[in-house]
Amino acid sequence: MGDEQGDDGKALIRVSDAERQETAERLKLAHDEGRLSLTEYDDRLRAAYAATVRADLVALEADLPRVKRKDLPAVRARKAEAERADQIRDYAKEWRSWAGVAVLLTTIWGITSIASGQLNFFWPMFPIGIWGAVLVAQLFWRDD
Repeated sequence: MGDEQGDDGKALIRVSDAERQETAERLKLAHDEGRLSLTEYDDRLRAAYAATVRADLVALEADLPRVKRKDLPAVRARKAEAERADQIRDYAKEWRSWAGVAVLLTTIWGITSIASGQLNFFWPMFPIGIWGAVLVAQLFWRDD
């Protein structure tokens, strides 16, 4: 039974669609770099999608430079998309914080105005305005 598993003990583990797709991406990169002819690429691509165990996929890439999973275009795109979603979520959180502080400061101003019997100078415009201006500026001058 140990001989059936291959050298690393994982060769006969069935492959997932994601593993087939990653192999297909590696083959596409090899073709784009000129390492595989169109015929070789097509043959290997068909074999990749027909693969049932990891050994089948390993054999397709054995003579090609190894491309790390994190360097595959689809993985980089998914990572960039997730980072962008996190940035948007963080930005929205900043605006919620700004709104909460604006309500709090305006309430304090209103209470002090009522207590003094007259409308006081609207001092909350300074912290609210400066913070709001910084948030708006982040829309235009952010690191992408």
